[in-house]
Amino acid sequence: MGTDFNIRPIGGSVVTAIAWPAPNAARTAVPTELPRDKAVSAADTSLPARNNPQANADQQSKQIVIDRAAAEIVYRVVDNRTSMVVRQFPDEARLRARAYLRAQDIAKQEASSRNTDREA
Repeated sequence: MGTDFNIRPIGGSVVTAIAWPAPNAARTAVPTELPRDKAVSAADTSLPARNNPQANADQQSKQIVIDRAAAEIVYRVVDNRTSMVVRQFPDEARLRARAYLRAQDIAKQEASSRNTDREA
């Protein structure tokens, strides 16, 4: 009796291919090959994409505005044709939140200054 307990294959393994019948859905499926007039082709990628920020420089202007309610300086990029704001920092929601918090702080300071006892 040997001292090794390894299991070794005696012969070559046999692989048998199992042929499963095609499911009913595959047999009744619509063919995927489309006629030439209904086929869709990929877009032409031979033209490079334009990523030139200088091309839009004449169409946009930069503005600096002071928002008094929020006590904040606002940087804007505005489209000259439509006068619409393209980009803004800080955004409108942040400006509204700062204006609201600033108004609360001012109201709190006014309330604390009115409640002082002036009698001696």
